[in-house]
Amino acid sequence: MDKAFKNAFIAALMTGVIIAPIFGFQILRSGMQTHLQADWKMILGGMAVVFVFQMVRPLLRKAMGGKQRAFSLPPLSETARKGIILVLIAIALVWPFFTGRAQVDIATLVLIYVMLGLGLNIVVGFAGLLDLGFVGFYAVGAYTYALLYHWAGWGFWQALPLAGGCAALFGYLLGFPVLRLRGDYLAIVTLGFGEIIRLLLINLYSFTGGPDGISGIPKPTVFGYPMARRAPEGQTTFHELVGWTFSNQDVIVYLYLMALCLALITLFVSNRLVRMPVGRAWEALREDEIACRSLGLNPTNIKLSAFTIGAMFAGFGGAFFAARQGLVNPESFTFIESALILAIVVLGGMGSQVGVILAAVLLTVVPEIAREFAEYRMLIFGLVMVLMMMWRPQGLLPVKRPHVELAS
Repeated sequence: MDKAFKNAFIAALMTGVIIAPIFGFQILRSGMQTHLQADWKMILGGMAVVFVFQMVRPLLRKAMGGKQRAFSLPPLSETARKGIILVLIAIALVWPFFTGRAQVDIATLVLIYVMLGLGLNIVVGFAGLLDLGFVGFYAVGAYTYALLYHWAGWGFWQALPLAGGCAALFGYLLGFPVLRLRGDYLAIVTLGFGEIIRLLLINLYSFTGGPDGISGIPKPTVFGYPMARRAPEGQTTFHELVGWTFSNQDVIVYLYLMALCLALITLFVSNRLVRMPVGRAWEALREDEIACRSLGLNPTNIKLSAFTIGAMFAGFGGAFFAARQGLVNPESFTFIESALILAIVVLGGMGSQVGVILAAVLLTVVPEIAREFAEYRMLIFGLVMVLMMMWRPQGLLPVKRPHVELAS
Protein backbone atom coordinates (compact mmCIF):
# COMPACT_ATOMS: atom_id res chain seq x y z
CA MET A 1 0.00 0.00 0.00
CA ASP A 2 2.86 2.37 0.83
CA LYS A 3 4.43 1.67 -2.56
CA ALA A 4 1.12 2.31 -4.36
CA PHE A 5 0.66 5.59 -2.45
CA LYS A 6 4.20 6.67 -3.31
CA ASN A 7 3.74 5.87 -7.03
CA ALA A 8 0.36 7.64 -7.09
CA PHE A 9 1.80 10.72 -5.37
CA ILE A 10 4.72 10.96 -7.81
CA ALA A 11 2.40 10.48 -10.81
CA ALA A 12 0.06 13.22 -9.53
CA LEU A 13 3.00 15.55 -8.94
CA MET A 14 4.29 15.00 -12.48
CA THR A 15 0.78 15.61 -13.82
CA GLY A 16 0.69 18.97 -12.07
CA VAL A 17 4.09 19.88 -13.55
CA ILE A 18 2.84 19.03 -17.05
CA ILE A 19 -0.62 20.62 -16.78
CA ALA A 20 0.39 23.85 -15.03
CA PRO A 21 2.44 25.56 -17.78
CA ILE A 22 0.09 24.52 -20.59
CA PHE A 23 -3.43 24.72 -19.20
CA GLY A 24 -3.13 25.95 -15.60
CA PHE A 25 -1.90 29.51 -16.07
CA GLN A 26 -3.63 32.38 -17.85
CA ILE A 27 -1.94 35.62 -18.91
CA LEU A 28 -4.03 38.59 -17.71
CA ARG A 29 -3.50 42.27 -18.49
CA SER A 30 -4.30 45.09 -16.10
CA GLY A 31 -3.37 48.43 -17.61
CA MET A 32 0.26 48.30 -18.73
CA GLN A 33 1.11 45.27 -16.62
CA THR A 34 0.64 41.57 -17.26
CA HIS A 35 0.59 38.80 -14.71
CA LEU A 36 -0.06 35.07 -14.52
CA GLN A 37 -3.12 33.71 -12.81
CA ALA A 38 -3.20 30.04 -11.90
CA ASP A 39 -6.28 27.93 -12.67
CA TRP A 40 -6.02 25.80 -9.55
CA LYS A 41 -9.21 23.89 -10.35
CA MET A 42 -7.65 22.59 -13.57
CA ILE A 43 -4.30 21.77 -11.95
CA LEU A 44 -5.61 20.13 -8.78
CA GLY A 45 -8.41 18.36 -10.63
CA GLY A 46 -5.98 16.73 -13.04
CA MET A 47 -3.68 15.72 -10.21
CA ALA A 48 -6.58 14.23 -8.26
CA VAL A 49 -7.78 12.16 -11.22
CA VAL A 50 -4.31 10.72 -11.79
CA PHE A 51 -3.79 10.05 -8.06
CA VAL A 52 -7.08 8.15 -7.74
CA PHE A 53 -6.41 6.21 -10.92
CA GLN A 54 -2.96 5.11 -9.74
CA MET A 55 -4.34 4.08 -6.35
CA VAL A 56 -7.20 2.04 -7.85
CA ARG A 57 -5.12 0.43 -10.58
CA PRO A 58 -3.40 -2.21 -8.32
CA LEU A 59 -6.78 -3.16 -6.85
CA LEU A 60 -8.23 -3.70 -10.32
CA ARG A 61 -5.25 -5.81 -11.31
CA LYS A 62 -5.65 -7.89 -8.14
CA ALA A 63 -9.37 -8.36 -8.83
CA MET A 64 -8.52 -9.68 -12.31
CA GLY A 65 -6.25 -12.37 -10.93
CA GLY A 66 -3.01 -10.45 -10.87
CA LYS A 67 -2.90 -9.94 -14.63
CA GLN A 68 -3.45 -6.75 -16.57
CA ARG A 69 -5.88 -7.88 -19.20
CA ALA A 70 -6.17 -5.91 -22.36
CA PHE A 71 -9.55 -4.68 -23.46
CA SER A 72 -10.42 -7.22 -26.11
CA LEU A 73 -12.54 -7.25 -29.20
CA PRO A 74 -12.37 -10.30 -31.43
CA PRO A 75 -10.24 -9.92 -34.57
CA LEU A 76 -12.31 -9.58 -37.72
CA SER A 77 -12.68 -12.54 -40.01
CA GLU A 78 -12.76 -11.99 -43.78
CA THR A 79 -16.54 -12.50 -43.97
CA ALA A 80 -17.21 -10.11 -41.09
CA ARG A 81 -14.89 -7.50 -42.58
CA LYS A 82 -16.66 -7.59 -45.95
CA GLY A 83 -20.05 -7.42 -44.26
CA ILE A 84 -19.08 -4.36 -42.21
CA ILE A 85 -17.67 -2.61 -45.28
CA LEU A 86 -20.89 -3.24 -47.27
CA VAL A 87 -23.02 -1.89 -44.42
CA LEU A 88 -20.81 1.20 -44.14
CA ILE A 89 -21.05 1.82 -47.90
CA ALA A 90 -24.85 1.50 -47.81
CA ILE A 91 -25.09 3.98 -44.93
CA ALA A 92 -22.69 6.36 -46.67
CA LEU A 93 -24.75 6.36 -49.89
CA VAL A 94 -28.02 7.37 -48.21
CA TRP A 95 -26.47 9.68 -45.60
CA PRO A 96 -26.60 13.02 -47.52
CA PHE A 97 -30.30 12.60 -48.38
CA PHE A 98 -31.48 12.36 -44.75
CA THR A 99 -29.25 14.90 -43.00
CA GLY A 100 -28.51 18.60 -43.11
CA ARG A 101 -25.75 20.59 -44.78
CA ALA A 102 -23.45 20.67 -41.74
CA GLN A 103 -23.59 16.90 -41.28
CA VAL A 104 -22.84 16.26 -44.96
CA ASP A 105 -19.92 18.69 -44.81
CA ILE A 106 -18.44 16.88 -41.79
CA ALA A 107 -18.96 13.53 -43.54
CA THR A 108 -16.99 14.86 -46.54
CA LEU A 109 -14.12 15.75 -44.21
CA VAL A 110 -14.33 12.24 -42.72
CA LEU A 111 -13.97 10.71 -46.20
CA ILE A 112 -10.87 12.82 -46.89
CA TYR A 113 -9.27 11.44 -43.73
CA VAL A 114 -10.40 7.93 -44.67
CA MET A 115 -8.54 8.34 -47.97
CA LEU A 116 -5.43 9.64 -46.21
CA GLY A 117 -5.61 6.96 -43.53
CA LEU A 118 -5.85 4.17 -46.10
CA GLY A 119 -2.89 5.65 -47.97
CA LEU A 120 -0.73 5.84 -44.84
CA ASN A 121 -1.92 2.37 -43.85
CA ILE A 122 0.00 1.03 -46.86
CA VAL A 123 3.24 2.56 -45.59
CA VAL A 124 2.83 2.00 -41.83
CA GLY A 125 0.34 -0.86 -41.55
CA PHE A 126 1.35 -3.08 -44.47
CA ALA A 127 5.05 -2.26 -44.97
CA GLY A 128 5.88 -1.34 -41.36
CA LEU A 129 7.64 1.95 -42.26
CA LEU A 130 6.99 4.75 -39.74
CA ASP A 131 6.18 7.91 -41.72
CA LEU A 132 5.69 11.20 -39.83
CA GLY A 133 5.79 13.41 -42.93
CA PHE A 134 2.79 12.02 -44.80
CA VAL A 135 1.18 15.47 -44.84
CA GLY A 136 3.93 16.54 -47.27
CA PHE A 137 2.43 14.34 -50.00
CA TYR A 138 -1.01 15.68 -49.11
CA ALA A 139 0.34 19.21 -49.64
CA VAL A 140 1.97 18.27 -52.96
CA GLY A 141 -1.35 17.00 -54.31
CA ALA A 142 -3.25 20.08 -53.15
CA TYR A 143 -0.73 22.56 -54.52
CA THR A 144 -0.38 20.66 -57.82
CA TYR A 145 -4.05 21.29 -58.60
CA ALA A 146 -3.91 24.85 -57.23
CA LEU A 147 -0.82 25.77 -59.27
CA LEU A 148 -2.08 24.12 -62.45
CA TYR A 149 -5.29 26.13 -62.16
CA HIS A 150 -3.52 29.37 -61.22
CA TRP A 151 -0.83 29.27 -63.89
CA ALA A 152 -2.33 27.12 -66.66
CA GLY A 153 -6.10 27.27 -66.12
CA TRP A 154 -6.50 23.50 -65.71
CA GLY A 155 -9.70 22.05 -64.28
CA PHE A 156 -10.01 19.52 -61.48
CA TRP A 157 -10.39 16.42 -63.64
CA GLN A 158 -7.38 17.40 -65.75
CA ALA A 159 -5.21 18.03 -62.70
CA LEU A 160 -6.33 15.05 -60.58
CA PRO A 161 -4.13 12.37 -62.26
CA LEU A 162 -1.16 14.72 -62.29
CA ALA A 163 -1.68 15.56 -58.60
CA GLY A 164 -1.50 11.87 -57.72
CA GLY A 165 1.48 11.42 -60.05
CA CYS A 166 3.45 14.34 -58.56
CA ALA A 167 2.82 13.10 -55.02
CA ALA A 168 3.89 9.59 -56.07
CA LEU A 169 7.08 11.05 -57.59
CA PHE A 170 7.87 12.82 -54.32
CA GLY A 171 7.22 9.56 -52.46
CA TYR A 172 9.59 7.73 -54.77
CA LEU A 173 12.29 10.38 -54.32
CA LEU A 174 11.84 10.30 -50.53
CA GLY A 175 12.30 6.54 -50.57
CA PHE A 176 15.95 6.74 -51.62
CA PRO A 177 17.36 8.64 -48.58
CA VAL A 178 15.51 6.37 -46.13
CA LEU A 179 16.36 2.98 -47.65
CA ARG A 180 18.91 2.17 -44.95
CA LEU A 181 16.93 3.69 -42.06
CA ARG A 182 14.56 2.03 -39.63
CA GLY A 183 12.44 2.93 -36.66
CA ASP A 184 13.10 6.29 -35.01
CA TYR A 185 15.67 7.37 -37.63
CA LEU A 186 13.17 6.77 -40.42
CA ALA A 187 10.52 8.75 -38.53
CA ILE A 188 12.89 11.73 -38.06
CA VAL A 189 13.80 11.87 -41.77
CA THR A 190 10.17 11.68 -42.91
CA LEU A 191 9.22 14.35 -40.35
CA GLY A 192 11.91 16.59 -41.81
CA PHE A 193 10.55 15.97 -45.31
CA GLY A 194 7.08 17.17 -44.30
CA GLU A 195 8.50 20.34 -42.74
CA ILE A 196 10.72 21.02 -45.78
CA ILE A 197 7.69 20.91 -48.06
CA ARG A 198 5.76 23.32 -45.83
CA LEU A 199 8.68 25.77 -45.59
CA LEU A 200 9.20 25.67 -49.34
CA LEU A 201 5.55 26.55 -49.88
CA ILE A 202 5.96 29.53 -47.55
CA ASN A 203 9.23 30.82 -49.02
CA LEU A 204 8.47 30.44 -52.74
CA TYR A 205 6.21 33.48 -52.56
CA SER A 206 6.21 34.43 -56.23
CA PHE A 207 5.25 30.88 -57.26
CA THR A 208 3.02 29.51 -54.48
CA GLY A 209 1.68 32.71 -52.94
CA GLY A 210 3.69 32.20 -49.75
CA PRO A 211 1.74 32.24 -46.46
CA ASP A 212 -1.35 33.61 -48.25
CA GLY A 213 -1.59 30.56 -50.50
CA ILE A 214 -3.78 30.35 -53.61
CA SER A 215 -7.48 31.21 -53.59
CA GLY A 216 -10.36 31.03 -56.04
CA ILE A 217 -9.80 27.36 -56.86
CA PRO A 218 -12.90 26.08 -58.72
CA LYS A 219 -15.06 23.13 -57.70
CA PRO A 220 -15.05 19.99 -59.89
CA THR A 221 -17.40 20.06 -62.85
CA VAL A 222 -20.03 17.45 -63.72
CA PHE A 223 -19.15 16.08 -67.17
CA GLY A 224 -17.72 19.50 -68.04
CA TYR A 225 -20.71 21.48 -66.71
CA PRO A 226 -19.94 23.75 -63.72
CA MET A 227 -21.82 22.99 -60.52
CA ALA A 228 -22.37 26.67 -59.69
CA ARG A 229 -25.05 29.35 -59.66
CA ARG A 230 -23.58 31.09 -62.71
CA ALA A 231 -21.36 29.65 -65.40
CA PRO A 232 -18.53 31.46 -67.20
CA GLU A 233 -19.51 33.19 -70.41
CA GLY A 234 -20.31 30.72 -73.17
CA GLN A 235 -20.91 27.77 -70.79
CA THR A 236 -24.00 26.18 -69.26
CA THR A 237 -24.32 25.21 -65.62
CA PHE A 238 -25.30 21.68 -64.68
CA HIS A 239 -28.55 22.68 -63.00
CA GLU A 240 -29.61 24.63 -66.13
CA LEU A 241 -28.83 21.57 -68.26
CA VAL A 242 -31.10 19.28 -66.23
CA GLY A 243 -33.71 21.94 -65.42
CA TRP A 244 -33.12 22.09 -61.64
CA THR A 245 -33.32 25.10 -59.38
CA PHE A 246 -29.85 25.83 -58.07
CA SER A 247 -29.21 25.06 -54.40
CA ASN A 248 -25.99 25.18 -52.42
CA GLN A 249 -27.01 21.86 -50.87
CA ASP A 250 -26.60 20.23 -54.30
CA VAL A 251 -22.96 21.33 -54.41
CA ILE A 252 -22.33 19.96 -50.91
CA VAL A 253 -23.94 16.61 -51.79
CA TYR A 254 -21.99 16.42 -55.06
CA LEU A 255 -18.68 16.99 -53.29
CA TYR A 256 -19.64 14.37 -50.71
CA LEU A 257 -20.48 11.76 -53.34
CA MET A 258 -17.26 12.51 -55.17
CA ALA A 259 -15.26 12.10 -51.95
CA LEU A 260 -17.09 8.82 -51.34
CA CYS A 261 -16.13 7.57 -54.81
CA LEU A 262 -12.46 8.49 -54.27
CA ALA A 263 -12.45 6.82 -50.84
CA LEU A 264 -14.04 3.65 -52.27
CA ILE A 265 -11.48 3.56 -55.09
CA THR A 266 -8.69 3.92 -52.52
CA LEU A 267 -10.22 1.12 -50.43
CA PHE A 268 -10.65 -1.19 -53.43
CA VAL A 269 -7.14 -0.63 -54.82
CA SER A 270 -5.40 -1.02 -51.45
CA ASN A 271 -7.51 -4.11 -50.72
CA ARG A 272 -6.43 -5.70 -54.01
CA LEU A 273 -2.79 -4.68 -53.62
CA VAL A 274 -2.42 -6.38 -50.25
CA ARG A 275 -3.51 -9.68 -51.85
CA MET A 276 -1.08 -9.35 -54.73
CA PRO A 277 2.62 -10.32 -54.59
CA VAL A 278 3.57 -6.72 -53.79
CA GLY A 279 1.27 -6.82 -50.76
CA ARG A 280 2.83 -10.07 -49.54
CA ALA A 281 6.24 -8.46 -50.01
CA TRP A 282 5.15 -5.49 -47.84
CA GLU A 283 4.08 -7.89 -45.09
CA ALA A 284 7.36 -9.81 -45.33
CA LEU A 285 9.28 -6.55 -45.01
CA ARG A 286 7.22 -5.53 -42.01
CA GLU A 287 7.75 -8.79 -40.16
CA ASP A 288 11.50 -9.21 -40.74
CA GLU A 289 13.63 -7.34 -43.27
CA ILE A 290 16.54 -9.79 -42.98
CA ALA A 291 14.29 -12.79 -43.60
CA CYS A 292 12.67 -10.87 -46.46
CA ARG A 293 16.08 -10.35 -48.07
CA SER A 294 16.98 -14.02 -47.56
CA LEU A 295 13.90 -15.04 -49.56
CA GLY A 296 15.26 -13.25 -52.61
CA LEU A 297 13.04 -10.16 -52.27
CA ASN A 298 14.53 -6.73 -52.87
CA PRO A 299 13.81 -4.47 -49.84
CA THR A 300 14.73 -1.39 -51.87
CA ASN A 301 11.97 -1.93 -54.42
CA ILE A 302 9.49 -2.94 -51.72
CA LYS A 303 10.06 0.25 -49.71
CA LEU A 304 9.93 2.43 -52.81
CA SER A 305 6.66 0.85 -53.93
CA ALA A 306 5.07 1.40 -50.50
CA PHE A 307 6.12 5.07 -50.33
CA THR A 308 5.08 5.69 -53.93
CA ILE A 309 1.61 4.13 -53.78
CA GLY A 310 0.81 5.59 -50.35
CA ALA A 311 1.89 9.05 -51.52
CA MET A 312 -0.25 8.75 -54.66
CA PHE A 313 -3.44 8.36 -52.60
CA ALA A 314 -2.39 11.32 -50.45
CA GLY A 315 -2.00 13.36 -53.63
CA PHE A 316 -5.52 12.50 -54.77
CA GLY A 317 -6.83 13.49 -51.34
CA GLY A 318 -4.91 16.75 -51.47
CA ALA A 319 -6.31 17.68 -54.89
CA PHE A 320 -9.86 17.06 -53.66
CA PHE A 321 -9.15 19.06 -50.49
CA ALA A 322 -8.05 22.03 -52.61
CA ALA A 323 -11.18 21.77 -54.75
CA ARG A 324 -13.46 21.53 -51.72
CA GLN A 325 -11.90 24.43 -49.82
CA GLY A 326 -11.30 26.68 -52.82
CA LEU A 327 -8.16 27.84 -51.00
CA VAL A 328 -4.83 26.28 -50.04
CA ASN A 329 -2.12 27.69 -47.79
CA PRO A 330 0.82 26.13 -45.93
CA GLU A 331 -0.95 26.30 -42.55
CA SER A 332 -3.29 23.52 -43.69
CA PHE A 333 -0.35 21.08 -43.85
CA THR A 334 1.36 21.22 -40.46
CA PHE A 335 2.82 18.35 -38.45
CA ILE A 336 -0.44 18.08 -36.48
CA GLU A 337 -2.12 16.77 -39.63
CA SER A 338 0.54 14.05 -40.02
CA ALA A 339 0.10 13.12 -36.35
CA LEU A 340 -3.67 12.93 -36.78
CA ILE A 341 -3.44 10.69 -39.85
CA LEU A 342 -0.93 8.42 -38.08
CA ALA A 343 -3.22 8.29 -35.04
CA ILE A 344 -6.08 7.16 -37.29
CA VAL A 345 -3.97 4.22 -38.48
CA VAL A 346 -2.75 3.30 -34.99
CA LEU A 347 -6.13 3.72 -33.31
CA GLY A 348 -7.97 1.68 -35.93
CA GLY A 349 -5.34 -1.06 -36.04
CA MET A 350 -2.31 -1.10 -38.29
CA GLY A 351 -3.13 -3.03 -41.43
CA SER A 352 -6.88 -3.00 -40.71
CA GLN A 353 -8.86 -1.13 -43.35
CA VAL A 354 -12.16 -1.28 -41.43
CA GLY A 355 -10.32 -0.08 -38.33
CA VAL A 356 -8.89 2.90 -40.23
CA ILE A 357 -12.39 3.86 -41.42
CA LEU A 358 -13.79 3.60 -37.88
CA ALA A 359 -10.92 5.61 -36.39
CA ALA A 360 -11.29 8.34 -39.05
CA VAL A 361 -14.96 8.68 -38.14
CA LEU A 362 -14.22 8.87 -34.40
CA LEU A 363 -11.31 11.32 -34.58
CA THR A 364 -13.16 13.63 -36.98
CA VAL A 365 -16.74 13.55 -35.71
CA VAL A 366 -16.20 13.51 -31.93
CA PRO A 367 -14.30 16.87 -31.82
CA GLU A 368 -17.11 18.43 -33.87
CA ILE A 369 -19.72 17.17 -31.41
CA ALA A 370 -17.80 18.22 -28.28
CA ARG A 371 -16.96 21.76 -29.38
CA GLU A 372 -17.14 23.07 -25.78
CA PHE A 373 -13.96 21.07 -25.08
CA ALA A 374 -12.15 22.39 -28.17
CA GLU A 375 -9.34 24.02 -26.17
CA TYR A 376 -8.58 20.67 -24.51
CA ARG A 377 -8.79 18.70 -27.73
CA MET A 378 -5.11 17.81 -27.97
CA LEU A 379 -4.92 16.95 -24.26
CA ILE A 380 -7.86 14.54 -24.56
CA PHE A 381 -6.45 13.23 -27.82
CA GLY A 382 -3.10 12.43 -26.20
CA LEU A 383 -4.78 10.81 -23.19
CA VAL A 384 -6.86 8.55 -25.43
CA MET A 385 -3.76 7.44 -27.35
CA VAL A 386 -1.90 6.66 -24.10
CA LEU A 387 -4.81 4.58 -22.84
CA MET A 388 -5.01 2.77 -26.18
CA MET A 389 -1.33 1.87 -26.01
CA MET A 390 -1.84 0.51 -22.48
CA TRP A 391 -4.97 -1.58 -22.98
CA ARG A 392 -5.47 -2.00 -26.71
CA PRO A 393 -2.12 -1.67 -28.49
CA GLN A 394 -3.34 -3.65 -31.52
CA GLY A 395 -6.06 -1.04 -32.26
CA LEU A 396 -9.84 -1.02 -32.14
CA LEU A 397 -10.39 -3.52 -34.94
CA PRO A 398 -7.17 -5.47 -35.51
CA VAL A 399 -6.86 -7.39 -38.74
CA LYS A 400 -6.85 -11.18 -38.53
CA ARG A 401 -3.61 -12.28 -40.16
CA PRO A 402 -3.40 -15.75 -41.73
CA HIS A 403 -1.15 -18.09 -39.77
CA VAL A 404 -0.42 -21.77 -39.32
CA GLU A 405 -0.08 -23.44 -35.94
CA LEU A 406 1.85 -26.66 -35.54
CA ALA A 407 0.47 -29.26 -33.13
CA SER A 408 2.81 -29.89 -30.21
